[in-house]
Amino acid sequence: MVDPPVIIWEHEVGSLLRYGDLIPRLEDALGKFSRRDSAEVIQPVRTVVPLQKHGGFMGLMPTYMENDGVLCTKFVCFYKREEGSTLPAVQATVVLLDPEYGNIKAVMDGEVITNMRTAAVSAISAKLLMSPGAEVLAILGTGKQALSHYNVFTEIFSFKEVRVWSQTKERVERFVRSVEGPVRGCSSAEEAVRGADVIVTVTRSTEPVLYGQWVKAGAHVAAVGACRPDWRELDDMLMKSAVVYTDSREGALSESGDVILSGAEVFAELGDVINGTKSAQREKTTVFKSLGMGVEDAVSAKLVFDQWTAKATKS
Repeated sequence: MVDPPVIIWEHEVGSLLRYGDLIPRLEDALGKFSRRDSAEVIQPVRTVVPLQKHGGFMGLMPTYMENDGVLCTKFVCFYKREEGSTLPAVQATVVLLDPEYGNIKAVMDGEVITNMRTAAVSAISAKLLMSPGAEVLAILGTGKQALSHYNVFTEIFSFKEVRVWSQTKERVERFVRSVEGPVRGCSSAEEAVRGADVIVTVTRSTEPVLYGQWVKAGAHVAAVGACRPDWRELDDMLMKSAVVYTDSREGALSESGDVILSGAEVFAELGDVINGTKSAQREKTTVFKSLGMGVEDAVSAKLVFDQWTAKATKS
């Protein structure tokens, strides 16, 4: 007789997940994924179902980690919302299963997991690829992903200045009021990124918002938005002049409009750099194209479940 699944709500996930615990687990998972050992990670490219009536998509992201005994999938719905829409752009649920019995062990809110693991992987890309002594961070976008990226980047790096831009002045002002630290709102994307050492793009844009002519040589870009093959955040000039890294080569070649439409070559996965099979070309302009992977959700969910179990046992 198996136990019924536990339900872990958003506020509980947020109280259990910490970047200090999450980042090393994600680094390990990225390395395992890039070794392409089926005993370590089996993860197909995300299956996407169009939700035409609602202008959205449902993605299914299963992962099996045989050696670690982890079986997990995430259901994520994401939408191309109209400007000013009050509806959520992303909703996610993560399901953790027992790989031997096949039963569901836990169902947990996926929003915090998605926001934190995405931001943590972007921070790993910066750790590996940004120039030593980077001082200026620019964030294009002011939504929940922008906030999670701000939180992790300011937690683990020492930037002297953080610049933020969004499509509306009101969003920029609201974001600046919501955070602490050396953050400055900008009136244009160009103003935000000129001279920046690290640039994070976390927008809902389907057309380029970041142009290569604005980006200084040697800067590192973590591009997180534009997760469809016909959506863009970065222009051709930037994509073709930079050394391009990604989380999953297969994912980028099937899902990333920035990669597909520019014809840019993917130099390496982050896991390749972690494993030492590809170089971290810090001296060059680098782009990390983030699509998000099921293995990132799997290790995050396992961490949440383990923390939840330990807390429940103590009480």
